[in-house]
Amino acid sequence: MKICVTSQGNSLDAQVDPRFGRCAYFIFADTDTLEFEAVQNPSADTMGGAGVVSGQLVADRQVKAILTGNVGPNAFQTLHAAGIDIITGVSGGVKEAVEEYKRGGLKPAEDPTVGPKFGMQQ
Repeated sequence: MKICVTSQGNSLDAQVDPRFGRCAYFIFADTDTLEFEAVQNPSADTMGGAGVVSGQLVADRQVKAILTGNVGPNAFQTLHAAGIDIITGVSGGVKEAVEEYKRGGLKPAEDPTVGPKFGMQQ
């Protein structure tokens, strides 16, 4: 199964980025094989619209779930509309987050966890 993890770096050894729309990288990982692709987030430094643009980038990759620290209302709406499970409150290493997801230890959020413009404060 293909999932996405927000990341501070471009490897499975990196830390989960607490921001969704303005994370440094998206790690697209296969939960069965741990094969992955790191994609630098083109919205990391934009002035506005980062949540929607990042949400569309993730949705275009047809992932089952996104693992992140926090997600704002615009990104939440975009991801939810695409049928993607939005799992927030994730921290630590990317590989460990993927393993925890595989074990069923992470549950989808029902609402955004931060307000708009959260990532700009980081």
